[in-house]
Amino acid sequence: MSSMVNVKAGSRPPWVGLGAAVWIQIASGNAYNFPLYSHSLKSVLGLNQHQLTMLGVANDIGENVGLLPGIASNNFPPWLVLFIGSLTCFFGYGLLWLAVTRTLLLPYWLLWIALCVATNSSAWLSTAVLVTNMRNFPLSRGTVAGILKGYGGLSAAVFTEVYSMLLNNSSSKLLMFLALGVPILCFMMMYFVRPCTPASGEDSAEQGHFIFTQTASVVLGLFLLGTTILDHMFHLSSSISYVSLAIMIILLMAPLAVPVKMTFYRKRTGRSEMLDQPIRSSDCSFQEKGDADNSEPLLKPSLSMTDLGSEDDDASEVAMLLAEGEGAVKKKRRPKRGEDFKFSEAVIKADFWLLFMVYFVGVGSGVTVLNNLAQIGIAQGVQDITILLSLFSFCNFVGRLGGGIFSEYFVRSKTIPRTIWMACTQFIMITVYLLFASAIDGTLYAATALLGICYGVQFSVMIPTVSELFGLKHFGLFYNFISLGNPLGALLFSGLLAGYIYDNEAAKHGLNLISSGVSCLGPNCFRVTFLVLACLCGVGSILSIILSVRIRPVYQMLYGGGSFRLPNTSNN
Repeated sequence: MSSMVNVKAGSRPPWVGLGAAVWIQIASGNAYNFPLYSHSLKSVLGLNQHQLTMLGVANDIGENVGLLPGIASNNFPPWLVLFIGSLTCFFGYGLLWLAVTRTLLLPYWLLWIALCVATNSSAWLSTAVLVTNMRNFPLSRGTVAGILKGYGGLSAAVFTEVYSMLLNNSSSKLLMFLALGVPILCFMMMYFVRPCTPASGEDSAEQGHFIFTQTASVVLGLFLLGTTILDHMFHLSSSISYVSLAIMIILLMAPLAVPVKMTFYRKRTGRSEMLDQPIRSSDCSFQEKGDADNSEPLLKPSLSMTDLGSEDDDASEVAMLLAEGEGAVKKKRRPKRGEDFKFSEAVIKADFWLLFMVYFVGVGSGVTVLNNLAQIGIAQGVQDITILLSLFSFCNFVGRLGGGIFSEYFVRSKTIPRTIWMACTQFIMITVYLLFASAIDGTLYAATALLGICYGVQFSVMIPTVSELFGLKHFGLFYNFISLGNPLGALLFSGLLAGYIYDNEAAKHGLNLISSGVSCLGPNCFRVTFLVLACLCGVGSILSIILSVRIRPVYQMLYGGGSFRLPNTSNN
């Protein structure tokens, strides 16, 4: 029978795991590559625009439907979850490579399934590293979520750099790279992504380590944006391209400098401090599910904080306690917000569905613009949308990283619920969509940048909020269920709303977009879509404010002393 081996505060294994997770998080962004090879699928396989659009839906579904990875992350070690993700990546992209190279003739339905399987690797890889690191750093959930989702936002720029500079803009080479390169990377890193028992107190050096990692990610983002623009303007030579790739790899390795520094400059602990601490090992190991129920909680609960706004009244609790004392009943109660919920317990809570709806509106409207950004640019007279896509990617990264940083700061200093930032950004998104609808000259790039930031914030705020309201025990399942808001929004707002309005506007000019390569031109192509999205974000802002007011007592309990502390854990 195995057991979880404790890790003392500031020890290296969690930071090695975070450094390895950065690479896997980049690999999990493989679904963002669809625009890079979709044209080859269309030309080689003779697909029409409608069929290609439905493949885009398959891409979004595979990337975001992660209920199985969520369940697996709570029952199996991270390496096994990563291994399954590697297999789906290998077989899915392998079939796509066979189709593009005409090695194997695949029917359309099988191509659709292969793309779903390939991009579903994103859900497996991302869930494994996110769940593991959120549990390894429970005192800094917003910061960790911001870092990992930030690197995930940069993955599109990383793959674009590899595609243009190393693979010579070859779709077949890119699919081969994804089919082989991503699994190999996972096999190299999976050993280091392991669960560890976190320290029970704050580590003074931890904040500096996080700041270093965040700074490294910002430098990487600026570097990728700069090289993309320079390559677009001047067409960099092969030697310069290889140097750029080498610098990119070094910057990706930067988070590993933290455990290296901890190796050479070990933190000294006083003798009296050592006597107060239990004997611990600096290694990590996986805890089997059978031992999980008998083990101690990740952090010691706070005994003084009980004002969680429970639905049970005081009188019934007193009566229950008296009955328990007399042995009349066995202690069993529903968890309070902030404790570990089961899925069946969480889905009957209003806060769960409020968070789902807020996230659905935020990312659903944002992904509609992202999926149609090329057509939006062309409609407004921008023929080459490379810089537009790079700008959105970088600002998406800024939003993800910044959302984690700012929400973590204000939740600790002011106990302000993280969801208030979803309200603020969705209010800004109303203005952004009105700018898109107006199609005023010179506003396209500014609106795209603002939307990228607001879109990124939704990810880095939703993730820690889920864990704080409903616990870390089943976090993987909760996170992946709420993430369904992304493909659902893509289907409703992009596939149905935007596509229907776009085709109708084109039909007014006598264009048949399915059978021709002609694009709709003019601001009317998406104007109604943007107005609808603006109204939706207005509703989302109101729901965000309602949710923030409801969960404020939870954050006052969790962060009332300026640092995170867990409530009493219920027996589930």
